Amino acid sequence: MLAIPAAASGQGSLAGVRYGVTTQPESVTVGDQVVLRVRVSAPAGATIVFPAGPDTSAQVQAVASRTVTPNASAGGVDQTAAYTLVPWDVGEVAAKLGDVIVTLGGETRRIALADAVVHVKSVLPADSTLRVPKPARPVFDVVIPWWQKWWPLLVALALLALLLWWWWRRRRRRAGPAADVDAFAFAEREFGRIESLGLVDAGERGRHVALMVDVLRDYLAMRIPEARASLTSSELARAMRADGRVPQARLAALLDETDLVKFARRPLAPDRAHALGRDARSIARDVEAAVTTPETPAPAREAA
Repeated sequence: MLAIPAAASGQGSLAGVRYGVTTQPESVTVGDQVVLRVRVSAPAGATIVFPAGPDTSAQVQAVASRTVTPNASAGGVDQTAAYTLVPWDVGEVAAKLGDVIVTLGGETRRIALADAVVHVKSVLPADSTLRVPKPARPVFDVVIPWWQKWWPLLVALALLALLLWWWWRRRRRRAGPAADVDAFAFAEREFGRIESLGLVDAGERGRHVALMVDVLRDYLAMRIPEARASLTSSELARAMRADGRVPQARLAALLDETDLVKFARRPLAPDRAHALGRDARSIARDVEAAVTTPETPAPAREAA
């Protein structure tokens, strides 16, 4: 039977409230279970409310729900609350249970359970001062989703795939059309395909101009060996200076303005975007006419 050695301070009808605290076993080691019992005796008709469990900041943890059982009492109320706890530190570890509330006839008394402590023995040698308590064990194991473990690898694979796609597209762009494709037929087909996309009306004016100029460059690379697709705009303009079949001023102006659109984000009006696209197609047609027209012999020119 749990003894009631102490009397709670109070007056009036609650002056006879008493309580007692015991632990079983009296001392444990870190991680062992201990049952702490709080017994409260009050006058007849009183209501006793025990705290639900230890405070979350305490160095003890409840491993089972609190149980309250009545005790035999002559003319009064006598109850015992049992708490199953596990301590995580050594020494006199306070349970921090909170207060017991006793109510009778409109009066309320709070019993602070300051002496609700657990005696925890150290398992270290007597001459050791290197005491490191075990960390609190989680109630539930933390489960990390698989995608959180593998997301760095997934991101790396995605970046690698993007780089491979970019390299393949750049290589295909530089390689140009197949050698057996008619250059002018290819250019006319691509010009028509780009114009049918309606990029200017969709607000993609710079993209329309860039694609039309790319087709022109592919055509020149197939028709004129010096006009390699790997050349920059300024290098291509210089390479075409010695070729009288190419309208050099128009080509240089078109390449310069296209570079401003592509790299400097120069704004374009819809009419200007259409005009630049038509100019690219017109240059290709003029070069094709100059390349495919047989040169007139010198005597015939003189006679004419």
